[in-house]
Amino acid sequence: MGREDYSKAFKLGKKDYQTRMLRGEKPTLEVLDDIMPEKGAYREMPLGLVQIPIDQIVGTKTVGRSSSFSGNFMPILREESEFAAKWSSLSTSHVEEGIRDPIKAYEYMNKFYVEEGNKRVSVMKFFGVVSVPGNVIRIVPRRTEDKENKLYYEFMDFYQHAPINYVWFSQLGSFAKLQEAAGKAPEEVWTDDELLKFSALYTRFGAEYRARGGNKLKITVGDAFLSFITLYGYDEVDQMTTSELKELMAKSWEEFALLQEEQEINLKMKPNQEKKPLKGILHSLSSHKLKLAFIYEKTPGTSAWTYAHELGRLYLEQTFPDEISTVFYENGTQENVDSLIEDAINSGCNLIFTTTPSFVQASVKAAIANKDVRIMNCSLNTSHRYIRTYYSRMHEAKFLMGAIAGAMAENNKLTYIADYPIYGSIANINAFALGAKMINPRAEVHLEWSTMKGIDIDERIRETGSSCISGMDMVIPEEGSRFFGIYHMEGGHPRSLAMPLYHWGKFYEQLLQTIMDGTWKYDDDPSSTKAINYWWGLAEGTIEIVCSQNLPIGTKRLIELLRATISSELFNPFSGILYSQNGVVSDNPEFSMLPEEIMTMDWLAENVIGSIPKKEELKDKAGAVIKQQGVMKKEG
Repeated sequence: MGREDYSKAFKLGKKDYQTRMLRGEKPTLEVLDDIMPEKGAYREMPLGLVQIPIDQIVGTKTVGRSSSFSGNFMPILREESEFAAKWSSLSTSHVEEGIRDPIKAYEYMNKFYVEEGNKRVSVMKFFGVVSVPGNVIRIVPRRTEDKENKLYYEFMDFYQHAPINYVWFSQLGSFAKLQEAAGKAPEEVWTDDELLKFSALYTRFGAEYRARGGNKLKITVGDAFLSFITLYGYDEVDQMTTSELKELMAKSWEEFALLQEEQEINLKMKPNQEKKPLKGILHSLSSHKLKLAFIYEKTPGTSAWTYAHELGRLYLEQTFPDEISTVFYENGTQENVDSLIEDAINSGCNLIFTTTPSFVQASVKAAIANKDVRIMNCSLNTSHRYIRTYYSRMHEAKFLMGAIAGAMAENNKLTYIADYPIYGSIANINAFALGAKMINPRAEVHLEWSTMKGIDIDERIRETGSSCISGMDMVIPEEGSRFFGIYHMEGGHPRSLAMPLYHWGKFYEQLLQTIMDGTWKYDDDPSSTKAINYWWGLAEGTIEIVCSQNLPIGTKRLIELLRATISSELFNPFSGILYSQNGVVSDNPEFSMLPEEIMTMDWLAENVIGSIPKKEELKDKAGAVIKQQGVMKKEG
């Protein structure tokens, strides 16, 4: 039996050897000594007895035995050799009683290289064994700025809490996300039962992923697994039957394909102008009336954000009285949003707007389960293929607000009150600061966050002595407060100067028009897996500014001039020479920041006094939004 097995393994080895030769690759095993860092650039760390994933054993420690095997660890020495006899004997032992003796190996960058036990590894790979026990020494390289090095250090940090060596990712930050997705605190150690549960679930997922051709995607199994449990929930996925898991993975496959895109977002900066043939238009207009649902996190009376979207819904009803009908749901939460979307679908809604970033996961799940329903989520830089996302370029209006504040602040001190450190909000802060500095080079913007723990913003404003404040964007109906937009403090009372306005009705109108005239589909490239994100601004009418009568006529004229140049794309607020708190962003007068760079910026302008808060500094209510859309300050 052992000789027959060697003959089969020998053929597999020769085939692999020839294939690698034809591809111009090294045909034999990798050798750790050939790729080790230079002396003094690494240290050794004994790990003790470890269960080594067989797929991650890729070579030998020294060159001695590397040429006895092909790159797939199958033997390539003649069948009459002494080596073949020993291999055959091990094969027989494995079949009759199992190979139990641990090997000796080195681990480097989460790959394993055998020092003793090469033939044992070859035999077990031949028989499809999942893992092998081994005494392992880890080679720890010196820290560098290389991405793979950073990933490896993130893995080692994770390994201290969860000794899991069979999961790997292609993106930085993924190990920390896995810890969170599994319901563990950042420094919390996993129990043995939790490790067994994870192993079983990951093995089930990996088997189905590979069976469906996942190895052809340019991502790791870990990338796909993390995306899946983040969307559906770790415990919920664990409770799924094998058939439920298979079905849901099949429906979610485009989400996995999207992960391999280098440029994940297909930004649509303007409404689609492509015209559909007259025949198609007539067909579209004869179709059934559209029923729309709007799902709100709060109520229009208690939230300026929800109020703005509700005004947009009412605008739609007035604009398309015969073509559409609408319904809305209030007080959505992480716990009930799934049922709200389900209720909207069951009531016949064929277009659903979920109006906050924290509802994006529920939106994707519903879209995967209901392919005939269009679902859109109001968020920025969100990468999901099954839904489309939308947002407004509020930074354009904030630049104008900053210009007004810079002109009206007699003591050069301004305060900007932000809510969440999410995509888009950092651009809003910086645009405000740049607008203020353009008009008043001495303007200082004191940044406050309304969602930070233990902060009295009113007291901070009094301490700062700011004469102009940028508060919430618009009034909350049930509060009746005058502390919104840009206001000037006089004797402890606000005097309104201007306010930015989300005109969601204009956005919804133009988007709905693309559905009714049949041009919606032209935004979608069938050959691409990129997510579609609409990001419209002043030129499209989805952002406006309203100036108070308290504003001097000269300032109004200046703001109108700036507004016209931005709308006509003659001026980008983020252009020319730019400085952050930490130094030069651009020293090129001809520089113009790309939309993707504006969207994801994680720095603050040099005249901003304040910082981007960490997650633990924020109130609990910020958790859901930060988890989905939070801007993480990069180190360095």
